[in-house]
Amino acid sequence: MLIDLPRFVNAERPHWQALEDLLKRFENDPDLRLPVDEAQRFHYLYQRTGAALSRISTFASEPELKRYLEWLVSRAYSVIHGKADRRRFHPWRWFTVTLPTTFRRRFHAFQMSVALTLLGCLFGVIALAIDPEAKSALMPFAHLAGRPSERVAQENANKGKNLDGHKTSFSAHLMTHNTQVAILTMGLGISYGIGTIIMLFYNGVILGAVAFDYVMDGQTVFLLGWLLPHGVIEIPAILLGGQAGFLIAHALIGWGDRRISRAQRLRAAAPDIVTIIGGAAVFLVWAGIIEAFFSQYHEPVLPYGVKIAFGCAELAGLIFFLWKGGTAPEPRG
Repeated sequence: MLIDLPRFVNAERPHWQALEDLLKRFENDPDLRLPVDEAQRFHYLYQRTGAALSRISTFASEPELKRYLEWLVSRAYSVIHGKADRRRFHPWRWFTVTLPTTFRRRFHAFQMSVALTLLGCLFGVIALAIDPEAKSALMPFAHLAGRPSERVAQENANKGKNLDGHKTSFSAHLMTHNTQVAILTMGLGISYGIGTIIMLFYNGVILGAVAFDYVMDGQTVFLLGWLLPHGVIEIPAILLGGQAGFLIAHALIGWGDRRISRAQRLRAAAPDIVTIIGGAAVFLVWAGIIEAFFSQYHEPVLPYGVKIAFGCAELAGLIFFLWKGGTAPEPRG
């Protein structure tokens, strides 16, 4: 059947957009129940989009539009026919769709985490610049107590042998410890966000002081090669913990949403909180593996350039995943 494709697309696009808007409502609230008239319209839009897909399929020159309509039809089908199945946990879909879409929907809380951490970094830099003797107080870790150049020389001499035989246990320790930090940062949201603020600021102080110490001692390249491979995943994971903590605090305080009870606000926020902290735990597993089996190897065993490039690639992939994961393909034209 011959059709005027541009005119057909222009006529049908409002119906596709209406169906996509309804699907977004189901995505934001999986237990949503539509009134009868809206449910009938939803079914009508689903059938109409399916019919449009069958007609568009004859045009080999429109693969992107076809993929877009296939996405709409498959999502609508799952909503209509898969209510029982949606109650099951699908790990891959949770990670690739639910996690990034939840992150973006709650992005304002993540911005608060970033701002507080950066403020702590600035404080750590200024404090160490004004009083170098404050290093022991700002960085209470034995392996950071000496001069950075001395540590670099020692690491280069060890050639990664200091972890031989127990990399797996070291990796497990890192995963457990960092996950505990992320969960604690989230859990302190119960203090109306005060504890979460302190944790994020304190982590920022340590990060800023360490970075300043290594840069001022001329060890910038070592610092980047040491921190980037695992840090570009580990630090955002801690920030996700802060994001979840601020969601708890917001539900407790109830700014702009006092018409419902505190318990109702917490129940409404719980799925997003669990999703975000679950994503942080997954990221920290990866960060622990990288830190134990990759970050601890330095030159001459592993060139700094390779480690820095790997860390930058990880960061780019993480940003793309969180910003674009779970989005529908855009139709052409």
